[in-house]
Amino acid sequence: MSKAVDPASNKAKTPPTEAKTNNAEDVSKLKADRLKKLAQLKELGINPYPYKFERSHKAAQLHELYKDLEKGSENSDEVVVCGRIMNSRNNWLFTDIHDDSGKIQLFCHKDSLPEDKFNLLKLLDKGDYVGARGTMKRTPAGELSVRIKDIEILSKSLLPLPDSWEGFNDVEARYRHRYVDMITNPEVRETFKKRSLTIRHMRNFLDDNGFFEVETPTLQVEAGGADARPFVTHHNALDIDLYLRIATELHLKRMIIGGMERVYEIGRIFRNEGISTRHNPEFTMLEMYCAYGDYNELMDFTEKMLRYIAEKVLGKAEFEYQGKTISFAKPFRRLRMADGIKEVTGIDVSTLKTIEEARAAALSLGVPLDKEDSRGHIINAIFEAKVEHTLIEPTFLMDHPVEISPLTKVHRANQGEVERFELFVYGRELANGYSELSDPQDQRSRLEEQAKKKAAGNEEAMPLDLDFIMAMEYGMPPTMGIGIGIDRLVMLLTDSASIRDVIAFPTMRPVKA
Repeated sequence: MSKAVDPASNKAKTPPTEAKTNNAEDVSKLKADRLKKLAQLKELGINPYPYKFERSHKAAQLHELYKDLEKGSENSDEVVVCGRIMNSRNNWLFTDIHDDSGKIQLFCHKDSLPEDKFNLLKLLDKGDYVGARGTMKRTPAGELSVRIKDIEILSKSLLPLPDSWEGFNDVEARYRHRYVDMITNPEVRETFKKRSLTIRHMRNFLDDNGFFEVETPTLQVEAGGADARPFVTHHNALDIDLYLRIATELHLKRMIIGGMERVYEIGRIFRNEGISTRHNPEFTMLEMYCAYGDYNELMDFTEKMLRYIAEKVLGKAEFEYQGKTISFAKPFRRLRMADGIKEVTGIDVSTLKTIEEARAAALSLGVPLDKEDSRGHIINAIFEAKVEHTLIEPTFLMDHPVEISPLTKVHRANQGEVERFELFVYGRELANGYSELSDPQDQRSRLEEQAKKKAAGNEEAMPLDLDFIMAMEYGMPPTMGIGIGIDRLVMLLTDSASIRDVIAFPTMRPVKA
């Protein structure tokens, strides 16, 4: 899929059908016809929903095993196959079934089938699951086929699939009825397979480097670790409000404090914010923390991990994304935020010493300002408006203002900055990493400032998590940590334009009755 959709629209109010008019009346008629066939099957004593079926081969295995079978030839090898009917021709003489490996054609000739089985064909429809036994042949046209000797229905489909010639192209309907999208658009299944591989190889890389996967609470007393608006729920037994986590950071740092030196979690994150081609309220993130490292080492490690994942998933570390060549094969660019702004705008923000000077610079560039309440927030607004979209090749954007990084160590050389990077690819943030703040007094001071903003009405400001401060007071070693958006990484590796293309069931407004 290459097109985004307005999540608030309500176009798809009926299930997608194979009829071009695609309205409720057509659906009703087609379903009624299938229900009649279902009743006929039962009258014949056939269970249209059996318990199991054992096959001998998948479609792809047969194509490999019999790739040398010549046109017009047959053999006596008996095979058993199963899958969903996706097409039929010449009154069921040729029938295509699909499994999760591909397509195989069934050759359904009356000379090969018992009469009752041949008559069963007229009760079948596109979308039904069938199992078949037969021998291998290749038609004069070159199509590998199973000449079937027996066939049985494995599941009767009651709703018709979209028309095979037109496909299933309504974008919102594809998101809303993802199961139909996966049936009719094989590339969608491939996207989710690559998503699974991405997470598998990410785990393998971390495990092989001595990390332990841990689990932290999804329901939290304080929603900390990021600037984001949380979802709120209520626990009846305790009679307290709890929050769906907006990050796993503070609990993973507790694990570091507890003596586990290398930990990570791949988990769902929830942020009560807008929906767009890059944002879904529920998404998946890797957070990883390692004792005794800093952000310089972390950039090296991140490069190696992303290169490894791309090579495992795609077989290469250089790939196309939305018409642009993206390379994970060569070293990523490292660019200080101040230098990036100067390259694009000509303004050296390091010379802006006050909030008034920063505001004047932003306004001179036409950068709109809203709630920016510090010099650092204004500098970040300039970056986001003028520089972010220009970072196409992988770039570590380094050394952010201290005001926008409350959990990060101050820069050891540059006053007013912290040792933080964001990784940008195709003008989008993919990862965020720090030399983690380990001074409990400094941390308390910064979170107290955040708490004041929260009390003043900033719903995205972090709370003062006193238990986290207490944990830090027991001693936290030097630590490097990173969060990587898995959905955005999968977008890159599958050339998907929207985050909803890589989330199986994206958040959408319910359809009105």
